[in-house]
Amino acid sequence: MTSWKTRKYELSPPSLDELAAVLQNGLEKHFDVVSVEVARSPDLREAPFHLASEGISGNERIGDIGGPQNLRPIPRLDHKYSIRDIMDRMEMDDGLVIGAGAGPFHHVGVNTELMPNISYTNGKANIQTRFAKIRNATDSDTVRDSDTSTLAHSCGPLPTSADCALLTNLYGSDGVPGNVLKIVAKSRKGKLDFTESIQEALREKYSQPVSLGGVFVLHKGKAKIHVMPDFSKEERPLGVKDNWLKFFDVSAPLTCLSVIHSSDPGLRLHPQHTHCFSEHDEGGHFHHDSTPAQAEYEAYFNTAKVIYRIDGPDELYE
Repeated sequence: MTSWKTRKYELSPPSLDELAAVLQNGLEKHFDVVSVEVARSPDLREAPFHLASEGISGNERIGDIGGPQNLRPIPRLDHKYSIRDIMDRMEMDDGLVIGAGAGPFHHVGVNTELMPNISYTNGKANIQTRFAKIRNATDSDTVRDSDTSTLAHSCGPLPTSADCALLTNLYGSDGVPGNVLKIVAKSRKGKLDFTESIQEALREKYSQPVSLGGVFVLHKGKAKIHVMPDFSKEERPLGVKDNWLKFFDVSAPLTCLSVIHSSDPGLRLHPQHTHCFSEHDEGGHFHHDSTPAQAEYEAYFNTAKVIYRIDGPDELYE
């Protein structure tokens, strides 16, 4: 990754107590039941969270790597990243990184959705990463049909790779327990999804960017997700919608790794990016719950103090 440029942007987030009040007020517009408080995080290594470290506190930061420009108009397959190298660029020796990105096609063999979930302690890696891919009828595993597609997908662990590609959004911390934002929201009544509701509440209150990272679980109901198929051989211009992505309706419980920005301070950030996985072989890019009345969320988020924009568009580094 020696050729990838990096830009560092310092943040000044509000206190967790202030944010809890803002989010409580904002989320009440979109869910029938809402509770937002500052609480010490549980052991997030345990089910249903399955993180690679106990907590998400300590030197909190976000890395935004690559971007859509690496997927369109044609994939730029030379943009492959080592997460260990990314952590070095995020000024992390040890700690935890979680988030959402494109999988290491150079290891898996095809394009995939990635749920990075890696901790380092004294240089030793604990890789709890998952990935999701489109299944072919020739795959050795039993093919699971989707409710919304004739194709099927699978989701499982990727313990042999600490790489990603093309675009990835990571929340990093020392991985220790600490006070965080605990959000419980049930029965969605608004048009915005869970992460969009959080963004709206922050945008309405703050002119400066506020960036969050963490994990949430959809405990009940179903959700709409997508999984990228293998790379298209056709040019796909930026900003043009197409039917390349494959969508699925999947069942809770779903564990979701998420990065959220209230606004972009000129870094060409991914506004929010959430990938999910499950113990029942389903997962991918999380869009929203598809059974709003049944939706039940439990989230643990923390505020980032700095953003590292890595391998973004060239004009960011001029």
